[in-house]
Amino acid sequence: MKPRLNIVTLGVKDLQISRDFYGNILGWKEAVSSDENIVFYYQGGIVVGLYPLDKLAEDANISHERSGFSGVAFAINQDSKEAVDQLYFRVVEGGAKPLIKPRETFWGGYDAYFADPDGYAWEIAWAPFWEFDEQGSLKM
Repeated sequence: MKPRLNIVTLGVKDLQISRDFYGNILGWKEAVSSDENIVFYYQGGIVVGLYPLDKLAEDANISHERSGFSGVAFAINQDSKEAVDQLYFRVVEGGAKPLIKPRETFWGGYDAYFADPDGYAWEIAWAPFWEFDEQGSLKM
């Protein structure tokens, strides 16, 4: 098997709050393997997991203390500027912290940033030169 990214697990302070945000606000559908201890969302070849922060830190044998920017931002790519705007305003209305309002970018696209209930930075982006396959995955 070739090495590849299969799962991104986010350590969350309150599993139910995050479950509600990703499910109800972003509209992601839970995988059937989710339960009361962990939530999985299939995202076109990659699975995003939500797991209690303290338990994830314990599993990795690292401190669960967090402060400031983690050095990681996740991205949701859209097929138009309007779709960026719509998703950004939906997540902010749903409780996300606005970081950067929708804007034209230096690289020729259009993006916005928000933070989820645990402070993880998410970019919503569109670029006129991006192509997507029939499953909606970004082709690069």
